[in-house]
Amino acid sequence: MGFTDKTVIVTGASNGIGRGVAKGFAESGASVVLADMDEQEGRLYAEELKNNEHEAMFVKTDVRKEADIKHLMDVTLKTYKSIDILINNAGKALFKPLYDLTIEEWDDMMHTNLRSVFLCSQAAAASMRKNEMGGAIINLASTRAIMSEPDSESYAATKGGIKALTHALAASLGKEKITVNSISPGWIETGDYDSLRAEDHQQHFSNRVGKPEDIARACLYFTATENDFVTGADLIIDGGMTRKMMYEE
Repeated sequence: MGFTDKTVIVTGASNGIGRGVAKGFAESGASVVLADMDEQEGRLYAEELKNNEHEAMFVKTDVRKEADIKHLMDVTLKTYKSIDILINNAGKALFKPLYDLTIEEWDDMMHTNLRSVFLCSQAAAASMRKNEMGGAIINLASTRAIMSEPDSESYAATKGGIKALTHALAASLGKEKITVNSISPGWIETGDYDSLRAEDHQQHFSNRVGKPEDIARACLYFTATENDFVTGADLIIDGGMTRKMMYEE
């Protein structure tokens, strides 16, 4: 799978899963645009990638703002001349009792996690449709789109919306040679992996908690030109946790 001639935008790339995905594409030869609100961490990481002889740049972006998204696309096109791959990773979590959740908090979650996916996909696809080989979009959903715990209404709603939006976009953009897929991560540890307990790992069929690079490898698969037969799909990457019986003996 070759990415040396590809330009990739990763939203929410300064930290966590987005950071790991950006690294995966950079190490595979792509030009990577890191988009995030965390300017300090984002610029430092872009410099780190460049110091390792990868092509990368940072663009400060608030995905809740349509003007910021337009600026992100414009800067990317000005610098790299094309947009080939978009990873809609930016998002936030909110767990708050139902009766305490305000409409302002609900709207902020919708704008951050869900509306941003629509706006970024719409803007990137307008450029991708001009490419000879089309393009690819990946949306980061969650296993919480299909299972829940208390106080997760706003987060679950956005992730369920992302899954539905993914197959709708795949239907609309297929004629433009643009594939659209989603990934639903389970427990992906983005902090101190070594501090996890044995029982944390044993919750999974895989006998380990996930890492950002597990998601990065899936992104590389979905966006490889030769895998254009895969579109409208959602890939659960959770070490089998959502298939594990939780009944106590």
